[in-house]
Amino acid sequence: MQDYIDMFVRFLIDEKESSNNTVESYKRDLNQFINYLHSTNITRIEKVNKTNIMTYKLYLQKKGKSPSTISRSLASIRSFFKFLMMKKIIESDPSFNIDSPKVEKKLPSIITIDEVGKLLDQPDISDYKGLRDKAMLELLYATGIRVTELINLKIDNVDMDLKFIKCISGNKERVIPIGSKATEALNSYFKNSRPFLIKSPDEKILFVNCNGFAMTRQGFWKIIKSYAKKAKIDASLTPHMLRHSFASHLISNGADIHSVQEMLGHSDISTTQVYLQVQNNKLKEVYAKAHPRY
Repeated sequence: MQDYIDMFVRFLIDEKESSNNTVESYKRDLNQFINYLHSTNITRIEKVNKTNIMTYKLYLQKKGKSPSTISRSLASIRSFFKFLMMKKIIESDPSFNIDSPKVEKKLPSIITIDEVGKLLDQPDISDYKGLRDKAMLELLYATGIRVTELINLKIDNVDMDLKFIKCISGNKERVIPIGSKATEALNSYFKNSRPFLIKSPDEKILFVNCNGFAMTRQGFWKIIKSYAKKAKIDASLTPHMLRHSFASHLISNGADIHSVQEMLGHSDISTTQVYLQVQNNKLKEVYAKAHPRY
């Protein structure tokens, strides 16, 4: 069965041009499913039936997996079997018409503009690390890019004259403007920090760690957690909350939702529309507190 997963992964990379994160998610879900099948003595993909998948769904529920995790896993399994059908490896799709559990839609968590300001003021810009951290945080909030996209940025992806970055995810590319604060922080990083952090003048990665190598997701998570603690804001702050805050703050200040969708890289407008709901909820809170007849 592993050979079929490998074929599917190649299809995702070569033909669907899926991002690394998407491919890894599919691999993880499918490997877990295959391991479960092996534990029930099913070793041939042609032998998998609807009952096996339904039983796997119950197995995940009994293990305490969340509805969103189960839904994602079933979506991966459906895509896998559709691929096998397309390649004529199987004659019928055992995943057809298997319902996913209902997932409660949670509104994205954001922090206020004041809290963002406190966070961005934390780095000590008198040293190399502080200048780097300041530039990373300013750029993250200025553009709403994902952490993976941030740490994978190369110096060639930044145009300081025209004030934009070019963000590449998989084979998809989008251009995002950067504001004056982020531009100023990047300029300081380029001039007064990066030359002293990199190990080689040929290094292409924009942001490097204190050892001069590309930063990891975990490394940046530690950075943002430490500054959140210093700023005395939400201890559960994550890098993705800055992305959510970026989008929500833009929309609350009148930005066009389609422009926000393009900057975030959402393929479906409905994904971006959730930030309108955040704004509506904020208005309801203000109304409830302020209206004399509420």
